[in-house]
Amino acid sequence: YGKNTIKFLRLHREGKKHFVKEVEVCTHLRLTSPQEYLEGNNSLVIPTDTIKNIVLVLAKKNGIPTLEQFAIDICNHFMTTFCQVVYVKTYVQEVPWQRLHENGVPHIHSFICVPDGIRFCEAEQCRNGPLVVFAGIKDLKLMKTTQSGFEGFCKNEHTTLPERHDRILCGELFCKWSYGECKDFDFDCIWYMNKIRECILEAFSGPPDCGEYSPSYQKTVNCIQMLVLSKVSQVQVIEVVLNNTFYNVLDMKNLGLTNDKEVLIPVEAPYGSCACTLGRKKFFEA
Repeated sequence: YGKNTIKFLRLHREGKKHFVKEVEVCTHLRLTSPQEYLEGNNSLVIPTDTIKNIVLVLAKKNGIPTLEQFAIDICNHFMTTFCQVVYVKTYVQEVPWQRLHENGVPHIHSFICVPDGIRFCEAEQCRNGPLVVFAGIKDLKLMKTTQSGFEGFCKNEHTTLPERHDRILCGELFCKWSYGECKDFDFDCIWYMNKIRECILEAFSGPPDCGEYSPSYQKTVNCIQMLVLSKVSQVQVIEVVLNNTFYNVLDMKNLGLTNDKEVLIPVEAPYGSCACTLGRKKFFEA
């Protein structure tokens, strides 16, 4: 049990310059006994309102140095404060505020919300077990207007989809990776310097001057995973889900026009989805 959707803005000031982190936190606990479920005995139960207040107090006292560290701080607090807690899992996602720039100069206290993917993390720990940290990005909408096709697929009497060697590839991406057992990682450095998000964009799009052909959504998912694993050694396992958006060329003959893939209509539902989890062999052997 626990508390979901704890939303708040943490404002940090360094002189005239301000820094913001707006987050949503979900924290769930498992206790030594299910007596509150079976017997109605609440003596071990930490009220969810208390859970919310603890999260807010930790944000006030510790700040949010990184999403991952804040999730770790929450896990550590419950494990070290309450002996009846045997498992804690914390999810943190960030509202994508970015500092405004005017003529290339960063503003000291103004920000803009840029919907280019939402960064999130998870930390979970069992008592006497390792602390495990996950991170990821979701709601990242990507499109390329060519260099994608789908041919040579299985066909039978129910197949109506035509083969295509040139189509729009568009989808909403969810990507989550595991660092394995928590070590002394600089999580922001991994995010910004190793540029996992940029690896995803590079694998999706290919070189900027020519792109790279994608024979399927599945192959694109694998390319993203392989590039991240090759460039970011801290990542042990990576899961990618790509929910596909399809576009149909609008027939404009009745309007006296030829439409050469210039006006297309999105297919809202149903939509396709492909998912894959890929990891290093040594992680699975361990």
